[in-house]
Amino acid sequence: MPRQRADRILVWSLRATSALAGLLVLMILGFLVFESLDGVRRVGAPRFLSDPGWHPNQGDGSSEFSLLPMIVATLTTTLGAILLAGPIGILAAVYCRFYASERVSKLFRRLIELLAGIPSVVYGFWGLVTLVPLIREIAPPGASLAAGVLVLFLMIVPTVALLAFAALKDVPKQHLEGAAALSLSRWSTLRQVVFPSAASGLGIALLLGTMRALGETMAVLMVCGNIARVPESLFDPVRTLTANIALELGYATADHRSVLFVSGLALMIMVVGLVVVQDRLQRRASLG
Repeated sequence: MPRQRADRILVWSLRATSALAGLLVLMILGFLVFESLDGVRRVGAPRFLSDPGWHPNQGDGSSEFSLLPMIVATLTTTLGAILLAGPIGILAAVYCRFYASERVSKLFRRLIELLAGIPSVVYGFWGLVTLVPLIREIAPPGASLAAGVLVLFLMIVPTVALLAFAALKDVPKQHLEGAAALSLSRWSTLRQVVFPSAASGLGIALLLGTMRALGETMAVLMVCGNIARVPESLFDPVRTLTANIALELGYATADHRSVLFVSGLALMIMVVGLVVVQDRLQRRASLG
């Protein structure tokens, strides 16, 4: 009886914490929607994509509230970073799990964990003093979309690698033993057994890496140039949604402030969209 009571207490505690986590997400979403309503009503949602640019407080009293340059910059920096970090992070995890010796694997994982723990502002500072001058020698001004992609890549590749390693480690031992019994080569085992079994975990690794890149602020603020325009090349300065909020929320008022909350709501919608896509892919994989 005491054990059953303890189990019930544990179950209800877990339910309460899960409900609290969900409630917090809903409260954040509700707050963003509430703060964005005035800007949507007064400015008009179509203007967020149709205005010529982002000029909230022009000298003649008019305003332009195009979020399109920041949305494009956010998506391109995130996409570029995950296209680089995804394959490299997964291959690093494969090396640690199936090719490296136990000693080398443990050392390598400790180094990756160290990289994952470095604050984002340190990555941004390194990018500002080292990477930006190198890019400037190729194509001025240096602070650009390319710098943002490379810094975000360095930031998220440890996250992808660690989560991918955990997914590969969870592949049932029986599957590997069955592949060995069939005399499959190591590459055939990876391709036909390991990757299908770990597909869900690898997808989560890519998803969380993408989310970290999507929500990063300080690093991209320091290396991207912070010019609100749609980039025409990798070497154009850009401004992401997160950087725009960080730069202007401190002094924004009225419509300007409300539209910045619209930026935050747009980021939230992107994250929710990623979670929905990942959930559907997992369901298809489980049904398949």
